[in-house]
Amino acid sequence: MDIAGKVFIVTGAGNGIAREVTLQLLAGGARVAGVDLSAEGLAETGRLAGAGERYSSHAVDITDRDAVAALPDAVIAAHGQIDGLVNIAGVIQKFVKIADLDFSDMEKVMNVNFWGVINTVKAFLPHLTARPEASLVNVSSMGAYAPVPGQAVYGASKAAVTLLTEALYAELMGTGVAVSTVFPGAIGTNIAANSGVSVGDATAEKSSFKTTPPGKAAEVIVETIVKGRFRATIGSDAATMDRLSRLNKKMATELIAKQMGGLLG
Repeated sequence: MDIAGKVFIVTGAGNGIAREVTLQLLAGGARVAGVDLSAEGLAETGRLAGAGERYSSHAVDITDRDAVAALPDAVIAAHGQIDGLVNIAGVIQKFVKIADLDFSDMEKVMNVNFWGVINTVKAFLPHLTARPEASLVNVSSMGAYAPVPGQAVYGASKAAVTLLTEALYAELMGTGVAVSTVFPGAIGTNIAANSGVSVGDATAEKSSFKTTPPGKAAEVIVETIVKGRFRATIGSDAATMDRLSRLNKKMATELIAKQMGGLLG
C-alpha cells in the first residue's frame, strides 16, 4: 500500500509506539485520526507532527462501544474516507500471579486489549471493505506466545487478539483489506505508568531483554502496512522467542519463567 493520501485511524496515538506510528504515517504523506483517552497526549502528538489538517484527534475510550461506534462519522467528517485501522492501544496488568490478581484488574485488561479491538474493528470494518485497498493492523505481543510470569491475563488478551486477527485474515481473503498481526517484544515505553501499574511493581529495565525504541517499533508497523505482511515481530527478543516457541513450547515457557520471573519480586 502506498500510504500517501490514505487515511488511518491509530489507537493509543497520545503516546508511545502509537504516537511514533502516527508521526511516521504523517511523514509519509498519510492523514491520521489519532484516538486516545488523553486529549492532552493527542494534542502533543499533533504538535510534534505539525501536520495541520492531515491530523485529527479524537479523545475516546475504546472500551466505550457507543463512543467508538460514533468514530467513523467523525473521521469521515475530518478526512473524507477511511483506508486503515491500526490498533495499538493497550494496557498491562499488575505484576502478580493469577491467584493474587483481582477480577476487576483482569476485566480492565480484557476490556481494553480485547474488547477495545473488537469495538474498533466492528465500527470501521464496513468502511475498510468499501475501499479498493485498505489495511487492518492489530498489535498483539510476544506475551501472546511466550507467557511472562505475572502477566498471564495480559498474555491471554493478546493471544485472543492474535487469533481474532488471523480469523479476520481468513474472512477477508479475496477483499482489498490486508490484515496483519504485529508482535512487539520489550519496547521502551511508559506502558506500566499508563496502565496504572506502579513503577515499584515492575519496569521494562528489570527484564533481561534489551528494549526496542518506540521509533524503531513504529518503523516495523509502518513497513507492515506498506508491504501488507501477514505477521511481523519487533525486537530480537520477540523474534527469538517466536522461533523457540514454535520448536519447543515447554522450553520457551521455562526460559521466559527463568529470565523474567524476577518481575514478580
